[in-house]
Amino acid sequence: MRIGEPSQEQLRRTFESVLTNVLSGRGVRTETGLDSPTENALWAIRYAFPEAPDALVAAAYRAFAGQLDGSNAAAWQAEMDRRITERGSRPCPPVPPADRGPLPRPGP
Repeated sequence: MRIGEPSQEQLRRTFESVLTNVLSGRGVRTETGLDSPTENALWAIRYAFPEAPDALVAAAYRAFAGQLDGSNAAAWQAEMDRRITERGSRPCPPVPPADRGPLPRPGP
């Protein structure tokens, strides 16, 4: 069990190991410390096996660079902020009256 966040060096070794696995037809391990965009890019390589184009490998490296520089996390946060703002701008549904009487009993 790892305590705390993995270092960048640990993440690099993990990324290279998982990339080697998916290029060999194996899947992405769980609990790698890699973020969702990076894992998704690695799975795309796996699904293209045995003919994974270089463009998919390059996309995985870009996704991993986004994890290391924080841009993946920033994009995720911006999307969550946008969704919360969008939800806040919708009118709230009416609140039902507090006392609506007893609930009906189910039939036999």
